[in-house]
Amino acid sequence: MGRNEFLLLLDEALELKPGTVKGSETLDSIEGWNSLATISLMSLVDERLGVNLDPSDIARCSTIADLAGLLGNRISPETRP
Repeated sequence: MGRNEFLLLLDEALELKPGTVKGSETLDSIEGWNSLATISLMSLVDERLGVNLDPSDIARCSTIADLAGLLGNRISPETRP
């Protein structure tokens, strides 16, 4: 998965228009980032990438780059947010 695909996945989890999340935002600055978005992101990542994210790991994230880091090599390193 590339950077743009990951950002579009976040848009979908947050129920935002595609292209809304740019990648440099902190999570607390994103409209709609809450516990429901966390569950939605967990579901989408599991469905699309087969990765089970732990909610406590997501809760420790403060940036989009932190979230990308949870996916390890599933996001191309040269294109990470």
